[in-house]
Amino acid sequence: MKPLPPDLNSPTALHGLSAFTTIRTHRGEALLLSEHLERLEATCTFLDLPPPAADVPELEALPWGLLRITVTAEGTYYRHQPLLPPAVQPTGAGVLLSRIQVHPQLGRHKTGNYLPYILAQRHAERAGFFEGLLIDRGGNAVDGTRTGLLLRVGGRYLIPDGGLPSVTRAALLSELHAEAQAAPISPELLQRAERVWLCGSGVGVVPVVYLKADDWAKDYEAEWVGQEHAALKMPD
Repeated sequence: MKPLPPDLNSPTALHGLSAFTTIRTHRGEALLLSEHLERLEATCTFLDLPPPAADVPELEALPWGLLRITVTAEGTYYRHQPLLPPAVQPTGAGVLLSRIQVHPQLGRHKTGNYLPYILAQRHAERAGFFEGLLIDRGGNAVDGTRTGLLLRVGGRYLIPDGGLPSVTRAALLSELHAEAQAAPISPELLQRAERVWLCGSGVGVVPVVYLKADDWAKDYEAEWVGQEHAALKMPD
C-alpha cells in the first residue's frame, strides 16, 4: 500500500468532478467548435464548475485530430492529438447492447465520472464489436460508449431519451434537413428500426450493420450518410 499522491487528492481525480468535450479537427480547424463549447458550458453549470475558457490556442495542422477540452475547478485544459481512422468494416459497424447502465442524472453530460462507458466499451471489444450501447434502468438503449445513437423507424428519425445531446448527430440531422424525436429506445424499437447510425467526433457517422443483445440479434442494411461533411465523414 502506498500513500496517496497529492495530485490525486482532489475531487477531480477521486470522483471525476470534471466536464469535457471531444472535438474533431481538420488541418488545425476545430469543427463544430461553438456547438461543443455550448454543450460543455451547460455541463459546467450543472456541475457548478467555472465556464470553459473560449480562447482555443492555435492547433497543429494535423490532417485529422481530436481536441479534448476539460474543465475542472482549477481551470480549462486542452489536449490535441492525431485522429486515426476507426477500425470499421466497409459494410458498417457491429454493436453490442450491453447491460451496463448510465447514471440517471449524469447521462446527459460528459463528465469525468466515466466508468460505465469504459466497462461497456471493454465488454464490446472483448466480444469483437466496434461499439457497445449503455442502457437506462428500464433497459432502454441510451448511448454508445463514444457515440450517439440515431434510428430510423417507420420513416421517422428517433434519438434516445436521456442520453448525451450529440453534436455530431445534430450536425447530421441538419445536413439531412431532418428532425428527430426523443423517445425511449426499447429493445423492441431497435428490432423494428430500418436503419441505425452511430455519431461521434472520433468516428463521424457510421451505419450499424449488426446489433447483438442477450437473447436476440438483428442485421441492418447499412447506409452511409453525411460523408461529404468534414465533421461527419470517416477520417481518411
